[in-house]
Amino acid sequence: MPQTDTHSKLFGYLLWIFGFLGAHRFYYGKPVTGTIWFFTLGLLFVGWIIDLFLIPGMDREADIRFRGGDTSYNIAWVLLTFLGVFGVHRMYMGKWITGIIYLLTGGLFLIGVLYDFWTLNDQISVKNASVLD
Repeated sequence: MPQTDTHSKLFGYLLWIFGFLGAHRFYYGKPVTGTIWFFTLGLLFVGWIIDLFLIPGMDREADIRFRGGDTSYNIAWVLLTFLGVFGVHRMYMGKWITGIIYLLTGGLFLIGVLYDFWTLNDQISVKNASVLD
């Protein structure tokens, strides 16, 4: 299977600006370190600065690990990052019922948004694989 460009370096660097909160690490499929960055402000900004140089490698890994397809990782991540509590990212992926639940409950009381930060890449990868199979 040919490698697809599922994630964008440009978008990764834009999220890196907020990276001391772990946004770029979640985007590239690294939820454990994303959570650590969130609670430690990017390892007191030291890890955040080092990540400036690690983003190209994280981008390559994400492109290999996740399945490309009709559902865009970049669009889904923009929607989750800025409108997650409204469930717009779930509606974009065709998950209308949970999208409406998020809309009515503030992202299922923010717990659902946190869950999606941990799992969005896998959710999109599964959706893209099911369309292709």
